[in-house]
Amino acid sequence: MKFSRRRFIAVTTVLASSLAVGRRATAADAGAGVVQETDANAQALGYKADAGRVDHTKYPKFHAGDTCANCQFFQGKAGAATGACAVFGGKQVSAKGWCNSYTKKA
Repeated sequence: MKFSRRRFIAVTTVLASSLAVGRRATAADAGAGVVQETDANAQALGYKADAGRVDHTKYPKFHAGDTCANCQFFQGKAGAATGACAVFGGKQVSAKGWCNSYTKKA
């Protein structure tokens, strides 16, 4: 089977594009890590992975039963232990967590 120059250029272009897209997807997945309570944004918003540990005096907005799972910014599936959060740029938060940006789902 002869391999023409035109075919060679087409195949290498497709392969290079595939590699670039694959690398970009992998980098995006790596960026979507888990929010840690020690992260600067998490501390600024009073994020706790367990809503039971929220300081009620510091955050009077908190009410029992308020968790990430029933927040409008939580993008996880029902019953999932974690899910992406729009407030934290799509990073994973605990469904049992809470932060000061909590807004009850409508």
